[in-house]
Amino acid sequence: MGRGRAAGGALSAAGAGHGGRGRLSFCFSLPGAPAPPLHSMAGLGGGPAAFGRCTHAVVRALPESLCRQALRSVAGPEVDFARAEREHQLYVGVLRGKLGLQVLELPADESLPDCVFVEDVAVVCEETALLTRPGAPSRRKEVEAMKRVLGSLNLNIVEMVDENATLDGGDVLFTGREFFVGLSRRTNQRGAEILADTFKDYAVSTVPVHDSLHLKSFCSMAGPNLIAIGSSEAAQKALKTMQQMSDHRYDKLTVPDDAAANCIYLNIPNKGHVLLHRAPEEYPESAKVFEKLKDHMLIPIANTELEKVDGALTCCSVLINKSSEL
Repeated sequence: MGRGRAAGGALSAAGAGHGGRGRLSFCFSLPGAPAPPLHSMAGLGGGPAAFGRCTHAVVRALPESLCRQALRSVAGPEVDFARAEREHQLYVGVLRGKLGLQVLELPADESLPDCVFVEDVAVVCEETALLTRPGAPSRRKEVEAMKRVLGSLNLNIVEMVDENATLDGGDVLFTGREFFVGLSRRTNQRGAEILADTFKDYAVSTVPVHDSLHLKSFCSMAGPNLIAIGSSEAAQKALKTMQQMSDHRYDKLTVPDDAAANCIYLNIPNKGHVLLHRAPEEYPESAKVFEKLKDHMLIPIANTELEKVDGALTCCSVLINKSSEL
């Protein structure tokens, strides 16, 4: 079974060929020769120079219902709520105190056990926010609070109202140059199409995700041109797909543990390259790999408890770079 560029849906081909911008490419596990990618409307967007810059972060407090009712891909030990709260408070404290971001913290909602995972309900790029339609029906009301807080930041808000579309932000990897969207149990082709239509200045390519919850369960950006990737066969296969679909050549940082490949890169004034990564006591071998990044300020963050319910570091914040005063 080969991975070819198989057309996944009809979009406007206007502007095709302008440096690949606006392209929506689908890649499925199909036999035969690759088909050419489709193109959506292209435009001239900003380059990767501002990648990682951030002024605001949206987070949400943990509901106690998370311990017993949060969705999880596999059964396992119950979440220790007190420890999960401590870990989350340290995470928020790093964003606010150590990095100086303006943190907007939404209250917990006991009727929404997964609401701490704010990344899944919004994709923000530059001044535009796409409110998603999460793949799990139980999570769709989480969008309401996110809509209010993003509205307070005067972002251009686009709502995903198509009932045939699903999209989790955990399946969206933005590299500063383009988007990769994982087609998973939570995200479908129609969701990827709407994202491509929302962010027309950037190429959008889809990547099959079979053995993990989300695309970013095993990868993330560790720098302006650097993809952190896990060592599993599924992760490496996804990386190969991304390399085939992209017009750009990325550097890669391979870590032994897939979960540790989910990290948060920020470019903070007066601090430079900052990387939040999983703590050495959780993933010692992967931590050793991150420690080789001599140009980064490295901040280890423990995520032991939320990992039990498929939570990763990127899951717990929506990062925003406001270029204008509110």
